[in-house]
Amino acid sequence: MSKKQLIVLGAGPGGYAAAFLAADLGMDVTLIDKELNPGGVCLYRGCIPSKALLHIAKLVNEAKEASKWGVEFSEPKLYPEKINEWKNKVVKNLTGGLGQLTKQRKVHYIQGTAKFLDPHTLEVEKSGGEKEKLSFENIIIATGSSPARIPNFPEFSDKIWDSTGALDIKKIPKKLLVIGGGYIGLELGTVYASVGSEVTVVEMLPHLLNGADRDLVAVFQKRISKLFKEILVSTKVAGISETKSGVKVTFETSDKKKDEREFDAVLISTGRKPNTKGFDLEKTGVKVDDKGFIIVDKQCKTNVTGIYAIGDVAGEPMLAHKASHEGRTAVEVIAGHKVEFAPNAIPAVVFTDPEIAWCGYTEAEAKESGIKYEVAKFPWAASGRAMTLDRTDGLTKIIIEQGSQRILGMGIAGAGAGELIAEGVLAVEMGANVTDLKLTIHPHPTLSETLMETAEIFFGQSTHIYRPKKSDKSDDKPDANK
Repeated sequence: MSKKQLIVLGAGPGGYAAAFLAADLGMDVTLIDKELNPGGVCLYRGCIPSKALLHIAKLVNEAKEASKWGVEFSEPKLYPEKINEWKNKVVKNLTGGLGQLTKQRKVHYIQGTAKFLDPHTLEVEKSGGEKEKLSFENIIIATGSSPARIPNFPEFSDKIWDSTGALDIKKIPKKLLVIGGGYIGLELGTVYASVGSEVTVVEMLPHLLNGADRDLVAVFQKRISKLFKEILVSTKVAGISETKSGVKVTFETSDKKKDEREFDAVLISTGRKPNTKGFDLEKTGVKVDDKGFIIVDKQCKTNVTGIYAIGDVAGEPMLAHKASHEGRTAVEVIAGHKVEFAPNAIPAVVFTDPEIAWCGYTEAEAKESGIKYEVAKFPWAASGRAMTLDRTDGLTKIIIEQGSQRILGMGIAGAGAGELIAEGVLAVEMGANVTDLKLTIHPHPTLSETLMETAEIFFGQSTHIYRPKKSDKSDDKPDANK
């Protein structure tokens, strides 16, 4: 049994990024995953297919709204089989491309599953059924996460879905319940509401999108309230059962009032759990916390020499781009470089309509941390580009450290926020102050100008917003003469 220099267990965005960099650095790399090609949940059952469906939803919504711009389309006709065919084509092209890159880099790819025999040995069962033992000097665990189940709820079926089931559009339900007001439920709820479902969202907490600042969520909720049939907060699901015609659900409000309704389908999207079961991790002695996450340091090292963990399995936030960068960090550590994973900002994006994105400190986090900060906000009603898109419902905000005027964080709610937030990430990582952003010339007319003008607002110098002196209590007024 030969000893492998590096094994990467799991070929999602963290795993394949790690394997590819290791190969680029000249290492002998073995990558193990149950799928035919790399990609993981993100490409096969998560980020990519959901964004493909959200693009269709956006197209449908814009077609419906176009009449007020003087353009009329006939009612869109939806063909679920063709939608799935296109979504699956996107997934196949991307994962197939990763398969080619694996071969070009001479990464040894094994399609199969693996279990630990001890801290230095795996038993791999290949897709064909044959088994092989592999020993290793180093291993990176990148096994990802899976949808969390609610105790005492029925098994997933063609009427009760997890996020994976919801991505396979076989039939568009007339009435859909989304359990969970996080980003996964709201994104998929947006898809189904756009293609004709009456969508109800239920969230046991008082707010949707609990990690985001309330003013950003308010922008989203104002628009989404018109798309969704109903949004129920401070409400939990006390019971759920399948019937011949659909799914019967019992709601319970914070004041203990109960209400029973029936839906054609239910999507359960109450978070994800780390995949630390099923591959005998306990045989390695690696420590796991009370939430099931593998405990790692800033170099992605576990407590066992030669064993690293990255991505969802190694803790929050459960984001593909965080996993990719952790994977590259782990590889550089193995290569002997002096590095650690210590970002100042990891962007988060909710791909609803409008999108919500933030990075660095949120205002709530700054307040909780006791940081002395100020906030500058720019309403998109004063953006010429937003007007041309008929999307003046947006908001850009910057969290600024008092005294140094350093940019601590940024939040954006509006069309394309996920693309715009990268500039905020760069500002936070580079330690830029608000003057740096103010003096950076942005192209006109663009939504990116809202970042520059938010910085100008901090100084009371925004061209398109009149910001009165603090003694003047009148509101900021957008300039109508665009």
